[in-house]
Amino acid sequence: MFVAQYFLYLSVIVTVWFWWRRDRPTKVELGFRLLVGGLLALALARVAGHLYYDPRPFVTQHVRPLFAHAADNGFPSDHALLTSFLAVSVMWYSRRVGAVLLANAVLVGASRVAAHVHSPIDIIGSFVFSGVAALVANVVTKWARRQTWWRRLDRSA
Repeated sequence: MFVAQYFLYLSVIVTVWFWWRRDRPTKVELGFRLLVGGLLALALARVAGHLYYDPRPFVTQHVRPLFAHAADNGFPSDHALLTSFLAVSVMWYSRRVGAVLLANAVLVGASRVAAHVHSPIDIIGSFVFSGVAALVANVVTKWARRQTWWRRLDRSA
């Protein structure tokens, strides 16, 4: 129950710690990547949630969830989206820290399924959306780094 509800904060804390320890150009780049990819991941999740409805397992299976939760659309999982997106984004810079974050994302997703608040498709969908968003953010970041305004950011560092 604790993992399902609160381990997403662990991903946020580790990502902030990782960002804090980088030099200024890497902080700017990672921040840009997180902003672009995060907005895209949210947009993908919002659109997908309108296109596909997956009732929460505690509603369809008539079981009590391990913690109180609204009986709304479970697709996609916001918790899995955030934790997996942070993991993939950090993995561009450190495979080790990214792997730790990815393990945490899998743990969060599995615990939310075990708590009967999400089905596996909700978690898998979130992982796919966050992966697509991180890949697009990587392309956009590479493009942005070639722009004049980005070079000005690097010089001011």
